[in-house]
Amino acid sequence: MTFDVVAVRDQFPALRSGTAHFDGPGGSQTPTVVAEAVASTLTSSIANRGTVTAAEQLAEDVVHEARAAMGDFLGTDPGTVVFGRSMTALTMDLARTLARSHRWGPGDEVVVTSLDHDGNIRPWVIAAEAVGATVRWAEVEPGSGELPLEAVRRVLSDRTRLVAVTGASNLIGTRPDLPAIVAAAHDAGALVHVDAVHLAAHARLDREGLGADFLACSPYKFFGPHLGVLCARRDLLEELRPDKLLPSTDAVPERFELGTLPYELLAGATAAVDFIAGLAPGESTTRRDRLTSSFAALEEHEDALRVRAEDGLAAIDGLTLHSRAMHRTPTLLFTVEGVEPGAVHRHLATRGINAPASHFYAWELSHRLGLGPAGGVRVGIAPYTTAEEIDRLVEGVAELVDAR
Repeated sequence: MTFDVVAVRDQFPALRSGTAHFDGPGGSQTPTVVAEAVASTLTSSIANRGTVTAAEQLAEDVVHEARAAMGDFLGTDPGTVVFGRSMTALTMDLARTLARSHRWGPGDEVVVTSLDHDGNIRPWVIAAEAVGATVRWAEVEPGSGELPLEAVRRVLSDRTRLVAVTGASNLIGTRPDLPAIVAAAHDAGALVHVDAVHLAAHARLDREGLGADFLACSPYKFFGPHLGVLCARRDLLEELRPDKLLPSTDAVPERFELGTLPYELLAGATAAVDFIAGLAPGESTTRRDRLTSSFAALEEHEDALRVRAEDGLAAIDGLTLHSRAMHRTPTLLFTVEGVEPGAVHRHLATRGINAPASHFYAWELSHRLGLGPAGGVRVGIAPYTTAEEIDRLVEGVAELVDAR
């Protein structure tokens, strides 16, 4: 599969500085086409949505194009795509709405996992506690970083109302067996909410094929602007009644979108999806097929770099890699004996290498791994990452260790 990393890098003005960006899991760099889409929408003759004037129609078109693009990207009906300020905000709203609409109460149970980002834990914990429902934890295996199917199964019951699970850990990259977890949850009569924020940048998503009831992501993790996206089964969206303003529409998905949508950001999200669809040029005619081809090429590129990084870092004395799952994204977390993660971060920054250190809001996981609030140094490999940058990273870390 063809993947031209030089051509990809040429599309990112930020990379011209020479900085090696391993900070993609916290937010990727932005290609020119996305920035231009945002800017051109902001400077166009545009108004609130409507069909009378050209300005109104432009806003209407931007929204429909963004829903279509995200529908292709997420493998879902465009009419089930909801836009919001962030994944966290959307999940908070959904958790409250679901608990109220489905009348959760004492005796009901919600399952969360210690592998997840807190954005897919705390909203469900808060919603459950507010109505007296019980929260049950599916625990990660600290030694392997795996979330076994059995860990989820053992906390399911006929009282389970929802299982919240990540598609991939934003801290250590672990990709749990989502199809099996979704099937087990459905067998127990529970709904499933998948946090695909980290996974969306690295693998082809298909909500309908997976059978997830809800799935959320953040375009700024895959070259787009800062906003959140939620998609779901249409029948579920139809039955949920969120808080909204009295005059605002009751139509789905608009009933879940509070206030005027950020048209410029939606245009940027469409451009980001089209950018990804063009990463591996081929003969596919549909955007969904082009996305599939691009992600296949992307995964091959990123996985080769992951192996190179793991081999290099593992050879450094006193360095521990905490990303060990069999199936994972190209995301590494490491600590160095006797050196605070923040000191590694600062040392690498002086050499033009951005590899931040934190728990990255995977609060429960960082503690389960014994890393506490300090977490570790995270290395995120992206489509624009090169082998030379991997080598610079390894050399920079080894230099710090040798100087201890």
